[in-house]
Amino acid sequence: MKRIGIFTSGGDAPGMNANVRAGVRYALVKGLEVFGIRHGYQGMIDGEIVPMDGRSVSGIIGRGGTILGTARSKDFLTPEGRRRAFENLQRFGIEGLVACGGNGTFQGGSIFYEEYGIPMIGTPGTIDNDLYGTDFTIGYDTAINTAMRAVDKIRDTAESHDRTFFIEVMGRHAGFIAVDVGVATGAEYVAIPETPTNFEALCAYVEKYDRPKRHIFIISEGDEYGNAMKFAEDFKARFDIDTRVSILGHMQRGGSPTVRDRVLATRLGVAAVQGLLDGEKSMMAGEIDNRIVLTPMRETWEKRSEINRELADLVELLR
Repeated sequence: MKRIGIFTSGGDAPGMNANVRAGVRYALVKGLEVFGIRHGYQGMIDGEIVPMDGRSVSGIIGRGGTILGTARSKDFLTPEGRRRAFENLQRFGIEGLVACGGNGTFQGGSIFYEEYGIPMIGTPGTIDNDLYGTDFTIGYDTAINTAMRAVDKIRDTAESHDRTFFIEVMGRHAGFIAVDVGVATGAEYVAIPETPTNFEALCAYVEKYDRPKRHIFIISEGDEYGNAMKFAEDFKARFDIDTRVSILGHMQRGGSPTVRDRVLATRLGVAAVQGLLDGEKSMMAGEIDNRIVLTPMRETWEKRSEINRELADLVELLR
């Protein structure tokens, strides 16, 4: 293998730049030519492929976002789009790929490898922490620290005004962010997609305790009962309590990555390139029990990363 391509895809996550930097520089050390593919699979289809050297990634380890850009490509979902992507890779002589992304990235990567046989090693770049085959994903630690700081600040105003806050965090299909942030901030209730929501039990809890009328409730955006607005509307209809909603939104995906995310991204970027050199074909490099492991790419999205139910129970136990 002489030439490889590296790209970021799907939602951006803090640490993607550190991952790109490590992959590029390790590949250069190993004598490979490296090409950056801009805007994920869409850039592969459109031929947005540029050569990279050590200076291309200078000074980016602490930057949020991704210098290569990212996108969700509808064209790549079609056989014609994937054929165009393959032709462009052939035109540049690219023999292997490093892909940093999440579920959608790896679903597309699995199909692409099965159709065209170009080796691809993935690195888990998503704040949701929902990929099978790794304890933590790149960007997760930064996201939960960003959300924690925001909730701490909201608590200050909640206590000052005796207000109840429903705070919505990201997580359409997984409640990892909500659970960790809930425990870390001393929230009284967490709603997550993995467990059924009992709104009546929440109301019973509020009715039971004679306490100042202020509460902090964390709602994962993908909870089956509804989003934070739905919770707040139903809660206000039940109680005469001053209620507010804060939706943290995309601020959780931005910002300079934490030390943990930078180190994880660096280790996995190196592991992905080494995987290609070792002849691996369609795998994801992850970290389990502080060890680098490779998991078949198809398993990373077909299997489910399970939430820590004991940790989720601690929120209600300690409220």
